Amino acid sequence: MNQHQKPWSLQEAKAKFSELVRLAQTDGPQQVTVHGEDAVTITKTPRDKAKDSSLTGADFLKALMSGPPIDFDIPSRPKDSTSRDFSFE
Repeated sequence: MNQHQKPWSLQEAKAKFSELVRLAQTDGPQQVTVHGEDAVTITKTPRDKAKDSSLTGADFLKALMSGPPIDFDIPSRPKDSTSRDFSFE
């Protein structure tokens, strides 16, 4: 059972982050709340995902290239804007 059984408030989680991480690794998921509402759960990363350094950027590009062709045009962004209108229809 958790040494810290109640949810962590965000303020407490920030102040005791090292302890929060240690407990997530040893005792299981730790719940953090914001204004009394569940916000996030801190969990231990599975070993098989934490150390998978065999995949590279080249593998990512290969996966993208093996998919279906992209058949749409992305409109140019107006010079006076940081966004553009776009529809996948």
